[in-house]
Amino acid sequence: MPSARWQPTLLIRASIALHGLALLAVIAEPGQWHWALGAVLANHALLALLGLWPRSHWLGSNWTRLPAAATARNEIALTIDDGPDPVVTPRVLDLLDRYATHATFFCIGEKAARYPDLCRDIVSRGHAIENHSQHHRHHFSLMGRSGIARELQAAQDTLTTITGQRPLFFRAPAGLRNPFLDPVLARLGLQLASWSARGFDTRIGDAERINNKLLRGMRAGAILLLHDGNAARTSDGTPVILEVIPTVMASAAAANLRFVTLRHALS
Repeated sequence: MPSARWQPTLLIRASIALHGLALLAVIAEPGQWHWALGAVLANHALLALLGLWPRSHWLGSNWTRLPAAATARNEIALTIDDGPDPVVTPRVLDLLDRYATHATFFCIGEKAARYPDLCRDIVSRGHAIENHSQHHRHHFSLMGRSGIARELQAAQDTLTTITGQRPLFFRAPAGLRNPFLDPVLARLGLQLASWSARGFDTRIGDAERINNKLLRGMRAGAILLLHDGNAARTSDGTPVILEVIPTVMASAAAANLRFVTLRHALS
């Protein structure tokens, strides 16, 4: 897990140095300001592009797969985002019980506060609840350090109060972030987690297409992403996650893979 002291990546250290050199260059040669400004703007563009890449490691530590020890144990993780949902989540929990499978639920703080009993049910069934921000704001990746800190701290407080279990992982809304996120994660002791394979099941209502996307990434150490909140519906109105999970479970069993929560993979 992250230490309390932030350790900037090589890219972030280089970016800080570039800003300092650009300032010194302008002081030494004021007429060259446009070159200095161009270099700084190019750096900002690069950082912005990397923030749009959810599986990037350039802005900070990011779990795109389980640790080596978990992979060696043939473990795999199912992560479920954007809940809890009062209609979909209970049916997902019953389905996971049927397969004796534990999952990691990245919950939105304000939804958890709305359905606290559902969150407690998730934990009582052996699953883990992690931090998916307090409000799941669409402009999360554009927020400054203080705004990000408020979002994460509020969700930490909400989820811990409800479940009695402090989240250890964070997933950014839509996976998008900026360089201000990593120091906040370090201060709160949170590990960023993205995914190995996703099915785009908030937009696609075809279970076969989603399964094909997920099964391509089905191997030891993989982190799979589905949604109980904002779940797309099949043609008959069924939340598509309910039709996807059985196929995912069967494929994992055939490959001798065992589902664990992200926090279990730490051991």
